[in-house]
Amino acid sequence: MLKTFIALTDKTTSLIGNLVAPLSFIMMLLTCVVVVARYSFNLGLTPLVETVIYLHGIVFMLGIPYALKEQSHVRVDIIYSRLDMRFRALIDLLGTLIFLLPLSLFLIWSSLDYVKLSWSIQEGSAEPGGLPGVYLLKTLIPLMAALLLLQGLSEFSRALLVILKPTIIPERI
Repeated sequence: MLKTFIALTDKTTSLIGNLVAPLSFIMMLLTCVVVVARYSFNLGLTPLVETVIYLHGIVFMLGIPYALKEQSHVRVDIIYSRLDMRFRALIDLLGTLIFLLPLSLFLIWSSLDYVKLSWSIQEGSAEPGGLPGVYLLKTLIPLMAALLLLQGLSEFSRALLVILKPTIIPERI
C-alpha cells in the first residue's frame, strides 16, 4: 500500500513538474519582449510584465513539490552522502516529520483566510491596465502547500520503508 501511494504521488508530482517546466522558457521569451519594447520603443507593457510575474509564481509554487521529489533542494551533502542508506533514511524521515509536514500544514492553515478574502473581492492587479485574477494566483499558496504535504508524505513513506525493510531499495535515499 505504501509503495502504491509513493508511486502515485511521485507520478502526480512529476506530471505537474513537467507541465510547469515549459513555462520557464515562455517566461524568458516574454521578458525579452518586455525589455525590447521598453528600451527600444519606450513601451510599458503592464499586462505582459504581469504575465511574467504570474508565470514566475506558477513555476515556483508548483515546482516546489517537484524539487522535493527530485531532491533538488539545498542540502549539506558533505556529511549526508557519506552516511549509510538507513541513516540517511532516518534523517529524511525526521526532517520530514519535524520540519516539512508541520510547515506544509501551517502554510495551508495560514493562507486560507488570505485566499478566501482575495476570492471574495475577485482581487485583480493594483496596476492600471494590469491583469485580473490575482485571486487565482494566490490560490496557488495553499495548493502548493497541499502538494508539498503529499510529496512530503511520499518521502516519509519511502524513508520508513528503507528503515523497516532495508532489503527493499527504493529509487533513491
